[in-house]
Amino acid sequence: MASHGTKRKLNEPNGTSVNCTQIKMKTENTIVEQATEIMALVKKKVQAMKNADETKTELQNYIEEAISRMNKNSRTKKTIGILGESGQGKSSLLNAILEKQYLLPSGCYGACTAVITQIEANLIDTNYKAEIELISKEEWESHLEILLGALSTDSEEMNDSFIEDAKEKITALYGVNAEKKSFEELKNDDKFAEITKDFFSSNAAEFAKKLRRYTQYNQSNPGGWYWPLVKSVTVKIPNCHELLEHIVLVDLPGTGDYNKIRNDLWKSKLRDCSSVWILSDISRATTKKDTWEMLKYCTKDMMEAGECRDIHFICTKSDNIEPVEYMSDLEDEMTEDEDLKLKCILHRNKTAKETVLKTFQNSKIKKEMDLKVFTVSSKAFFDQSLRLNQDETEIPMLQGVLKNINKRINQEMARGCVTEAKAVMSLIQSKRMAKTEVHKVLERSLENALEKLGCHFDMLCSLLSQTLSNGVEQSKMSCRDSVEEQISPVLPQGNRGFHKILHALCKNDGHYRSKAWKQTFNLNECLSSHMYEDFDHGFNLIFSVNAKTGISMHELIDAFSIVTCGAVLSASSMPNYVEDFIKAQEDKLKKTLKGIIVDRKKNIYTSIQKTIKSAMASSYNEAAQYRGEGSLIRKQQKLLNDIEALKLSMFEDAKNEVLRQSKELMGEIKQSLKQDLNKSIQHSFATQQITLFDVSSEIKELERLSVRLSD
Repeated sequence: MASHGTKRKLNEPNGTSVNCTQIKMKTENTIVEQATEIMALVKKKVQAMKNADETKTELQNYIEEAISRMNKNSRTKKTIGILGESGQGKSSLLNAILEKQYLLPSGCYGACTAVITQIEANLIDTNYKAEIELISKEEWESHLEILLGALSTDSEEMNDSFIEDAKEKITALYGVNAEKKSFEELKNDDKFAEITKDFFSSNAAEFAKKLRRYTQYNQSNPGGWYWPLVKSVTVKIPNCHELLEHIVLVDLPGTGDYNKIRNDLWKSKLRDCSSVWILSDISRATTKKDTWEMLKYCTKDMMEAGECRDIHFICTKSDNIEPVEYMSDLEDEMTEDEDLKLKCILHRNKTAKETVLKTFQNSKIKKEMDLKVFTVSSKAFFDQSLRLNQDETEIPMLQGVLKNINKRINQEMARGCVTEAKAVMSLIQSKRMAKTEVHKVLERSLENALEKLGCHFDMLCSLLSQTLSNGVEQSKMSCRDSVEEQISPVLPQGNRGFHKILHALCKNDGHYRSKAWKQTFNLNECLSSHMYEDFDHGFNLIFSVNAKTGISMHELIDAFSIVTCGAVLSASSMPNYVEDFIKAQEDKLKKTLKGIIVDRKKNIYTSIQKTIKSAMASSYNEAAQYRGEGSLIRKQQKLLNDIEALKLSMFEDAKNEVLRQSKELMGEIKQSLKQDLNKSIQHSFATQQITLFDVSSEIKELERLSVRLSD
């Protein structure tokens, strides 16, 4: 749980105050610069080499590759997703964290809240920059036809929420009464031509005014609001290295937009998040079910299909309280004085944290995630008259979270640079000697290690196959009943209005979120649910990102090594430069492979539902064509009949696709280890008698830098 605290600072000789994180970052940057300088000097020495053309070319290529990797590491980014419904204070929170009160527009309701906004640091200059990603003109015209169809007088399939959103999108973009125009009229009004995709300004207020055109909508002044055409907006903020140098904040609006393009983008961005912040108004955080439903809805995309490691539950608007009303609900009495409001705020903050944590402890996602709770007041952060000090607003704590992430990435980056440089020096030292028995031992060790890893991978595939087979059999038996419950619900009010939902569901490939019913209908998820029941446990054991399961692919990669504590070289009188070089190569390769595993696990996990969705595609399309009297029953029967016909092959295909992708990934990992480490072994000895310069002093300097990083 987050607790109150103060920023720890050190005094410099001139009397100014410097944050510890800033000092640490300066140290790491200095280490990177020193490692880079060593690389540059050695590069010049290699270029000056004579009578060693083959070795010279090889070393030059290796140094260039190492420098390229060092530069790539400096651009490492972590994504943090910000989730919350409209009106929960997301924009205000982000403005407070950035200490720019009116930079990001707030108070936008309706369909335009579907625009995804990314916030990054501008590391180039002091301008505020925006980069706009649009849907294609063809995609918009296709969507526009659907919107106009929903507004036609004879349309009975679309519900009121869809119609309201359709009108809002059309009038926002084209102006008043535009919803009454024909498709051809609107199509000829080319809004794409007038959009500026990239713009910047050194003035925050001027920039914010331009930005609103792409993220908001003023109903009193319709026309020229571009958000219906926008997929995402990337905002780059100057002078915030300490907060966002290696972080991307993604404002992920609540689900429910009817544009499939945005829906897919929303899921894709969520799956890239290493951390997620859930926002809820503190007055409703402990009672409002929607927040927890949204979290439950997102869990699989965050974890199994993503890489999320922790959740921050942020209760917003903590200053919004009426002391007398709040006290009337308390059993404990508070003394009425000038600090009464502050006492009530702090009391409610404490209670909210305890309640949220208790709710989380009783939830099914507890075992999967770590949770921290914050109670923030963005308003009080800027307005001191509200009597909350800076720490009590808890904005500095969230800034501290970002600074710590940046600090860790900077540390990793500095270590990576030193490791790259040491690998180059070790390679040069090892090349001063011809091939020895040591290299033959390394080659045999690689063969043995790969064979052992292959056995582990075979075991993992067997585990996946077993859990999937159970799911296939259960799905065949239960799929029809499960789907029938969703497409033929027994409701107190009867089926009135449900034909609109079912039609929208079929039009949208089996997925639809009804704002009116506050419910998500997903036939693909329903059909795949039994496949995931047993599969989830096995999948989490194998593809866990941070938990120790004993058999995860990350742990197997970490354990893989062809050099163990100097044992390979113990019989040799040669210095351990070969060992150091091979270890450095292994570490780099392991980091790359673990990143590949994280990316590919997303596709593997979602392949079950994608396979089922693909199998059902023609059924959805045909059912959507049924119109008129009795169309509801015909749609339902069509879907049920096709599911019955497809169930013998559909679930087996889903199982086989998971196994195919998993085996392909494991095969690529083995092949990469074999090729790259074999290449490294060959690199580590000279093929001809040559004389290379000594870099032992450079190695000692890099080891000294490593010690500084450890300290």
